[in-house]
Amino acid sequence: MLGLGGWWRRQILERERARVDAATWERLFARLPLLAGLSEGESRELRDLALLFLRDKTLEEARGLRLDADRRLAIALQACLPVLHLGLDWYRGWYAVIVYPEEFVPEREWVDEDGLVWVEEEAKSGEAWERGPVILSWADVEAGGVRDGYNVVVHELAHKLDMLDGAANGHPPLHAGMSDADWARVFTSAYEDMVERTDRGEETPIDPYAAESPAEFFAVMSEAFFELPHLLAAEYPEVYDQLRAFYRQDPAARLAPVVIEPAATWPSG
Repeated sequence: MLGLGGWWRRQILERERARVDAATWERLFARLPLLAGLSEGESRELRDLALLFLRDKTLEEARGLRLDADRRLAIALQACLPVLHLGLDWYRGWYAVIVYPEEFVPEREWVDEDGLVWVEEEAKSGEAWERGPVILSWADVEAGGVRDGYNVVVHELAHKLDMLDGAANGHPPLHAGMSDADWARVFTSAYEDMVERTDRGEETPIDPYAAESPAEFFAVMSEAFFELPHLLAAEYPEVYDQLRAFYRQDPAARLAPVVIEPAATWPSG
């Protein structure tokens, strides 16, 4: 599906667009406040990307969860927002999104340097595997109904972008004209600041999980970029500028400063 020529893309979209009426799109955009302020052209392109995403990726239901059409489109819209001006080819090389009803514990084990076998026991709200699937908790996906800086879909898809040139390290492949040295300088300085603040026990306005690693810092900053852009621009203005160049978007120009809104209610599935 990725890399389709213009003619095939139009043919596929003509069929897919007929499956979703205007009222459905209006309902979904209303439930996802991070999509507010998109221009008519951007909204149309995001809808098309979401439809193509659902054709290219398999959304797998786990542990009894049922994903109706609204839920699938809600995941796809949030997943495609980061690549709105990049294109779906940035999500190449993987094909599945696995969705659990609640937090999940990955079923895997590993051997450390001493030969000891360890079993993963930490509950997670999301995970992105290198050359593998994205795994999400639907309960956490629902949190996208509030602009509070937490968005598990954006977080995990940011990891996928980070992994395009290898293991996640907080430094995705940059566009022509962007400087790897500037990116490294800006993100290293901000990451070290976040680590120092969390080590002091400071309550940071941006999720302190960003201090876990450079990879998590990039993913958390991406969440803040799309949900709380004014806050990110105030806390780490150079990080905001780098993300604006990378994502080719400026959410602070289209979103109002955040007012916490009631969480959206989704139909049971």
